[in-house]
Amino acid sequence: MGKTLYLDCSAGISGDMTVGALLDLGADAGRLKEVLESINIDEFSVKIAHVEKNGVCCTDFDVILEKELDNHDHDMEYLHGHDDTKETAVDENGIVRYTGPDENTKSGGHVRHRCPQDVIDIINGSTATDRAKKLAGDIVRILARAESEVHGVPLSEVHFHEVGALDSIADILAVGVCIDDLDIERTVITSLYDGTGTIRCQHGILPVPVPAVNNIVRDNDIMLYITDTRGEMVTPTGAAVAAALRTDKELPETYRVLREGFGSGKRDYDSLCYLRAALIEPDHWKS
Repeated sequence: MGKTLYLDCSAGISGDMTVGALLDLGADAGRLKEVLESINIDEFSVKIAHVEKNGVCCTDFDVILEKELDNHDHDMEYLHGHDDTKETAVDENGIVRYTGPDENTKSGGHVRHRCPQDVIDIINGSTATDRAKKLAGDIVRILARAESEVHGVPLSEVHFHEVGALDSIADILAVGVCIDDLDIERTVITSLYDGTGTIRCQHGILPVPVPAVNNIVRDNDIMLYITDTRGEMVTPTGAAVAAALRTDKELPETYRVLREGFGSGKRDYDSLCYLRAALIEPDHWKS
């Protein structure tokens, strides 16, 4: 019989935090790296390490992009819209590039746009199991539906950079691989917790929670609580992961914790910065 997973999202959730927590629970890091290498994209590598967050030893899953593909995801000033030296523009090839006041003197990355089917094709071309591919595909489709509504376009016309970016593809595929490797059958997620303020994305500066997150939690009947933390604690990928994984919205009345794992977050906020995961053995589910 498969295992039961509990994800405590009181400090937020993102794709990389989820992968880190699952690796900390015992998912096979070697197998994961083999699958990610099988997608035959050379512009990224992964690093798995142990780090301390808020006094707790966590596993950090880091997708390292080539310099020109860096999306500044961990640049806090830029993310909150306070750094005007990094602006975005679309070039003649439709590529969104990070630019400064002078494009000739400041280099920046670019993010390739991919449609959901492009991402699913990449996932299906890997050596992951069918179950892992299906779960990863479900995550992509949940994200695509949310983005479709945000931009008012049909699913077939959705082109979104966040899931098209290589780090998001790696995170999504890695979640599927780790869940399959751990033989997770049920996942309990009671609620999500996000912050306040603003966050910068490829479409400009948006309020937190961002529209895609709001759409995902609404469409999947997930409770979302807003904390006093200034910043984005729930990313669209994290919300989609929660929606795809969740089978139960309440913990069993009684259960035993078999093992805990902690996945490190990358962004520095004035709050806890890890995702706690637990393998539990239910004694009695609520009726």
